[in-house]
Amino acid sequence: MSFNSFGRVFRFSTWGESHGPALGAVVDGCPPGLELSEADIQPFLDARRPGQSKYTTQRKEPDQVKILSGVFEGKTTGTPISLMIENVDQRSKDYSEVAKAYRPGHADYAYDAKYGFRDYRGGGRSSARETAARVAAGAVARLAIPEVSVCAWVAEIGGDAIDMANFDADEIGNNPFFCPDALAAKRWEALVDGARKDGSSLGAIIACEATGVPAGWGAPVYAKLDSEIASAMMTINATKGVEIGDGFDAARLRGEDNADAMRPGNEGPRFASNHAGGTAGGISTGQPIFCRVAFKPTSSILTPVETITRDGEATEITTKGRHDPCVGIRGVPVVEAMMALVLADQKLLHKAQCG
Repeated sequence: MSFNSFGRVFRFSTWGESHGPALGAVVDGCPPGLELSEADIQPFLDARRPGQSKYTTQRKEPDQVKILSGVFEGKTTGTPISLMIENVDQRSKDYSEVAKAYRPGHADYAYDAKYGFRDYRGGGRSSARETAARVAAGAVARLAIPEVSVCAWVAEIGGDAIDMANFDADEIGNNPFFCPDALAAKRWEALVDGARKDGSSLGAIIACEATGVPAGWGAPVYAKLDSEIASAMMTINATKGVEIGDGFDAARLRGEDNADAMRPGNEGPRFASNHAGGTAGGISTGQPIFCRVAFKPTSSILTPVETITRDGEATEITTKGRHDPCVGIRGVPVVEAMMALVLADQKLLHKAQCG
């Protein structure tokens, strides 16, 4: 059985491969009557688009989205919205060696073990290219939650973290790293470029905050808002960990320090802190929803790595082609998209049960 869909009421399915003619998404459950055009989606795809700096893959894809269905006279109809993004810069010949041996860290062996064969061109379905479709779907989801603002940024690359004292949201769009700390962004130029020149790669941590989420979204036990967010983030290529609120740091606090104390406020409670990341019992509290997502180093590197061939013989492999020296950088628009998709779904679920 294959799982290519996510969500319960606001649901999307992605399709396509890295080196196929196109990829895309089908969004189902979107409320009718929302104004939607390709221009509403394109800015988010442009933020994720490859080839914009020397710190990302040099694959040149315009990532122009086409709306094929679900919109009439500029508004959503309530029927499935089909989105397509054409691939125009495939170089499948770069993967001739990959056809013979497995790339450690990639899904090559796992896909072969499951299906008995695999699309080795750029990783096929397991390629991070699939995330373009998520970003397009996420742009639609944002229209369903106009009361919410979602913002993500790179908080750490290769173990070098930003200084929160230097945090400036306006700086996020001023550098190729989606970094809110101008000094850290300057350091990362040399850090990422050094890894690229060495034929290696670096990991990253992305932080994401959603403000404007009212209290009450989510559900107890098996549809917790935080578990839905964690699940969504873990479906993104190269993610290896998710923290909600303080995450693992919460385990190092005493109870009185970890509790988000409440005092009377003009519009509901006023919280003294947000260690829980905006949720309690799996339901939003009205505070900002906050999570952090860990991305591993890009597995496609020029440094030789020991592996085996499809026949089980020992060999070494280097991955030629155009690859991100830090895949986490372009993960920022993807993390934002998945947060928006979860929140749109949870909003509709809440309305379905509670009116």
